[in-house]
Amino acid sequence: MLYQPTTLNCKGKLLDLSSPKVMGILNTTPDSFYDGGQFQNEKSILDQAEKMILEGVDIIDIGGMSSRPGAEIIGTEKELQRVIPAIQSIIKAFPESIISIDTINSKVAKEAVSAGASIINDISAGILDEQMFDTVAALKVPYVLMHMKGKPNNMQKAPVYDDVLTEVLDFLIERVGKLRLLGVKDIVIDPGFGFGKEIEHNFRLIRHLHVFKMMELPILAGISRKSFIYKTLNSSAKGALTGTIALHMVALDEGAKILRVHDVKAAVETIKIWESLQNV
Repeated sequence: MLYQPTTLNCKGKLLDLSSPKVMGILNTTPDSFYDGGQFQNEKSILDQAEKMILEGVDIIDIGGMSSRPGAEIIGTEKELQRVIPAIQSIIKAFPESIISIDTINSKVAKEAVSAGASIINDISAGILDEQMFDTVAALKVPYVLMHMKGKPNNMQKAPVYDDVLTEVLDFLIERVGKLRLLGVKDIVIDPGFGFGKEIEHNFRLIRHLHVFKMMELPILAGISRKSFIYKTLNSSAKGALTGTIALHMVALDEGAKILRVHDVKAAVETIKIWESLQNV
């Protein structure tokens, strides 16, 4: 039996991972692939946060830079202007909230934690900002470490792997080793579905997600409404909820402890059904 940590220490608030948790996506961007432009003022941000809380969200993941395929990296100040007021408003209105900051920028991560965030979610695994790992170690907050091949602006330009499973696993093992040397304790691993992967790469990673349990770390699955789902269905991001739910069930069976989602209610209900199946 492989050990997986059952708690994350989020600035003194313990997040219990003995049952799977839901991370709700709240993008303050004008150009994210599914919900871009919807949450760019305080009222819409607070309304969405309240909706997710009422639906049972465990973590609210706030991002100020789109990481959709083809997106460019934006300036630090623009990103700060988008995320810091959002974090401050949510913490003021819902002080018990656990907020993660979705950023590749160590300065943004530091300012966000100061504003009230208590998890750092980095799609670049510290590759795009060499100060990120030292910042995470100093802040002593959980860190989501994700695999991405390339950068958002080029990651989907015919990504090639000899073996996607082995290469993603080796990458995560190497990065976790560096974090451990710095004393980082709470680490979540994310294979990076859709980030420098063809459709078949994503399905292979989901089907073999259990392999990542050998790292003895919580696994996050971020598959919500992504293009490998809607392209398989000849649909669109708006039409990808059913496919997302189907793959969430598989991800849970394979060992995922956190689902990162646009649709909180659907994910919470999926976990309830999955847990009922485990208890039969």
